[in-house]
Amino acid sequence: MFEKLEEIEKKYEKILEDLGNPDIVSDIQRYRDLSKEEAELAPLVKTFREYRDVVERLEEDRQILEHESDPELKELAEMELEELREKKESLEKKLKLMLIPKDPLDGKNIIMEIRAGTGGDEAGLFAGDLFRMYSRYAERQGWTIEVLDAHPQEIGGYKEIIFSIKGKDVYSKLKFEGGVHRVQRIPITESGGRIHTSAVSVAVLPEAEEVDVEIDPKDLRIDLFRASGPGGQNVNKVESAVRITHIPTGIVVSCQDEKSQHKNKAKAMKILRARLLAKKREEEQAKIAAARRAMVSTGDRSAKIRTFNFPQNRVTDHRINLTLYKLDQILDGDLDELIEQLQIAHQTEQLRQAG
Repeated sequence: MFEKLEEIEKKYEKILEDLGNPDIVSDIQRYRDLSKEEAELAPLVKTFREYRDVVERLEEDRQILEHESDPELKELAEMELEELREKKESLEKKLKLMLIPKDPLDGKNIIMEIRAGTGGDEAGLFAGDLFRMYSRYAERQGWTIEVLDAHPQEIGGYKEIIFSIKGKDVYSKLKFEGGVHRVQRIPITESGGRIHTSAVSVAVLPEAEEVDVEIDPKDLRIDLFRASGPGGQNVNKVESAVRITHIPTGIVVSCQDEKSQHKNKAKAMKILRARLLAKKREEEQAKIAAARRAMVSTGDRSAKIRTFNFPQNRVTDHRINLTLYKLDQILDGDLDELIEQLQIAHQTEQLRQAG
């Protein structure tokens, strides 16, 4: 590990040298790429230098204990040794985490799909609650949301809603949200006061650029139809809604949110690209394939990743056995603790696998 860190430090010093080179400064793209690389490596190099400094101080204190005769000096060295040992261990763990390869998609924007599963209208109402939760969280992060397609229910909520979230490191923070979210509460339609269980599925797809996924126009079948609202009534007298079928994969995307056929087609293509990128990743990595299958399951209660229990004001994430008694705050977009604990659990597992 330390040989690798020394190589990274040398590379970092070379980048700093290059950034001071007038020929590189005049090459805007090259200068931008190097500046980005410097910014990415700087925290790791800083931590490694701090670690090396701690190791040197440890050795100095050991030398004092071994060769120094002054009792006061030896006592001070002994006290500092314990503190330095703890710091060394902490920095080693931090360096190991920093060396874990980052998911190349972590910086991507996302497309999120929320679908009502088991529970009828109540599941649709909870789909609306989850959409509001993610919207409020995005607002807190300074991100922006755009609805791409929605199928609202007459009593509120959604049968399905698809939307994009744009901002800094969106995928890195929300990628663990994919799966089945179960809700336990007394529905507004329940006169007997009994607690019902419903389920909603959430899929999180990294947004794909045209360079990420090549789509041959010959592989697409595009159908136009009239948009309809809740209850099936036509809300548009012209065929502005768009359905795109990707023939090789059978993936079908519909979009009817905009009155403009052109805008609906652009949104549908955005969703299609994201789904094709997800499919491409599944085929490349068996682990991602397994996670994706779980993520887009049909909303069956047995495939749950998280439970929202209203009577107890409780949210439980079953993957990491974390229970928080602040359901009201979480549904208002306070997801920081949940997301942080999921990221820590993921990093810990990566460290374990790395040995």
